[in-house]
Amino acid sequence: MGSGGAAIYGAPSQWQRVHLDVPLFLLLTLLAAVGLFILYSASGQSLYYVQHQLVNYAVGCAVMVATAQVPPRLMARWAFLPYFGGVLLLLAVLFMGVGAKGAQRWLEIGGIRFQPSEILKAAVPLMLASYLGQRAIPPRFMHVIAALVFIALPPVLVILQPDLGTAILIAASGFFALFLAGLPKRYLAFAGVAATALMPVMWYYVLHDYQRQRILTMFNPEADKLGAGWNIIQSTIAIGSGGVHGKGWMLGTQSQLDFLPESHTDFIIAVLAEEFGLVGVMLLMGLYLLIIVRCIIICLRAQSMFGRLLAGSVTLTFFVYVFVNMGMVSGILPVVGVPLPLVSYGGTSIVTLMLGFGMLMAVSTEKKRSI
Repeated sequence: MGSGGAAIYGAPSQWQRVHLDVPLFLLLTLLAAVGLFILYSASGQSLYYVQHQLVNYAVGCAVMVATAQVPPRLMARWAFLPYFGGVLLLLAVLFMGVGAKGAQRWLEIGGIRFQPSEILKAAVPLMLASYLGQRAIPPRFMHVIAALVFIALPPVLVILQPDLGTAILIAASGFFALFLAGLPKRYLAFAGVAATALMPVMWYYVLHDYQRQRILTMFNPEADKLGAGWNIIQSTIAIGSGGVHGKGWMLGTQSQLDFLPESHTDFIIAVLAEEFGLVGVMLLMGLYLLIIVRCIIICLRAQSMFGRLLAGSVTLTFFVYVFVNMGMVSGILPVVGVPLPLVSYGGTSIVTLMLGFGMLMAVSTEKKRSI
């Protein structure tokens, strides 16, 4: 029956033995190849960035394969370790973190610099899926309160770095698990009212001056063309100038002439839009959509509540990353420093994303082994 199960899913036996979901792995590999192709142009034809990105992908794939070997039941049992370990690392950042660009968000151990906040993007939904998956669905009031404490602790520490964008993404990743557990509508309504009431407090007492400026710039980037509005103005020029078919690979003026800031990281999709136009952007969005659809299929086929909550929250978080990056580059959201998944240059973010996909594959292959 094992070989029949492999045939149903179209996966050769050797892939089954390493517990990898073949369609998802192929889609991720294709996305990584597209990312390298765009990165070469966005970085000014620098092989340095391409080579380092290849290393990032290799490390990420190793993490994904290793994570896929862990049975979901063990993930659920030991979910508290990465969660509380990540919280301890966030505390370490506050006292011995490495600063850059006015923020203290990194730790450096043995010459390797990384952002502990990235770890929590995977650890928080894992912890929430473990906690809620072992309890009655929908969750009771006390379980909701405990879940909210688990969700709130890491973002509070990340805000102190300060990094509001990452804090929101971490909170969202945990909230997705709570939402998928069947959170009653009255709780959602109360949360919406409370969030609206707290907005003035957030604006005056939590947000820093530069964060408030980013929000104001979103509404009127022309007010400070050479300052806060520069990034958005240049990115929208790049996107618009690409038209339908684009100017051609490595022929974009905004990126090649260094008008577009952070072209190889957060604003890399503006490079894609300028060089390949609307057609290129739609193809990339189609690739992201296929990945998300595959992840949803894995979620629906999960055989345990823990697996469904984990797969669903990881999938929704991945969607939010894509949406937020494209939204901020196109000017409909504030600039919050969120990279485009598996396309923007970066090490920690890629490894964390691949860790999440490894958990998805563990859930997927657990279903296959039960056929």
